[in-house]
Amino acid sequence: MKLKVYQYAKCGTCRKAVKWLEAKGHELELIPIFDTPPSKDELTELIQKSGLEVKKFFNTSGEVYKEQQLKDKLPDMSQEEQIALLASNGRLIKRPIVTDGDQVTVGFKEETYEQQWSNG
Repeated sequence: MKLKVYQYAKCGTCRKAVKWLEAKGHELELIPIFDTPPSKDELTELIQKSGLEVKKFFNTSGEVYKEQQLKDKLPDMSQEEQIALLASNGRLIKRPIVTDGDQVTVGFKEETYEQQWSNG
């Protein structure tokens, strides 16, 4: 089964994740997250399936996040507003996002990948 990977090719973390997944024999559909960010509906589904809070999907170390002072603004925003904001700018989204349609991981931690994606 093919995994969808929302990623940025110049991102070191994304490259590590892709390399790890390929080494485990996964077939990948690489989606450039800046050019083709997930839509609001896709994000809503990814967030639900991940079991994580919306804020875990924000790239908190990114420039756009800091420029927009989102650390202070997010707590006052509804979940829908946060998702709309993420969908509006792929640079705000923590990457990579990996999904097989059922499971979702955000970012790259080898131990998380071992649990979720090692039986490819």
